[in-house]
Amino acid sequence: MNATGTNQARPQGLLNARNTLLVGIGNNSRADDGLGWAFLDALENWPDFEGDIEYRYQLQVEDAPLIANYDSVVFIDAYQGALPEGFRWEVCQPAARFEFSTHALSPGSVLFLCQDLYQASPAAFTLAVAGDEWGLKEGLSVRAQANLQHALHSFRELIT
Repeated sequence: MNATGTNQARPQGLLNARNTLLVGIGNNSRADDGLGWAFLDALENWPDFEGDIEYRYQLQVEDAPLIANYDSVVFIDAYQGALPEGFRWEVCQPAARFEFSTHALSPGSVLFLCQDLYQASPAAFTLAVAGDEWGLKEGLSVRAQANLQHALHSFRELIT
């Protein structure tokens, strides 16, 4: 996930509704690549969050009709690199960029397909959480665990 740019934003007031979808992207068998899933796992015990959650190894074309049914969507993924707070919120913009294969799409590409094919424009955000370790291993690194807690704290402030 690219967490650089000028679209940094916290989605104040948009995330605690039944028509909100959180999409955790990653692989919990590859250490910190599982940060997106770990974020969703933590929400299972939160009575404050009223939206839906979906786990994904990667985003695909088939995710466009899914997000078309929501007013707001957050894509949560691990980030390789340092972030000042250990995480970063960004506004997700539609992006008509496609690679050779459509087996893995960016959040912006899925949002573009959602708008183009289904005429739906949910408010969309990405939440990048910084990690350190990417090898085959279950569990998060110490730094990733700390960054996850900071990201969860930020999310809790947004929904309560």
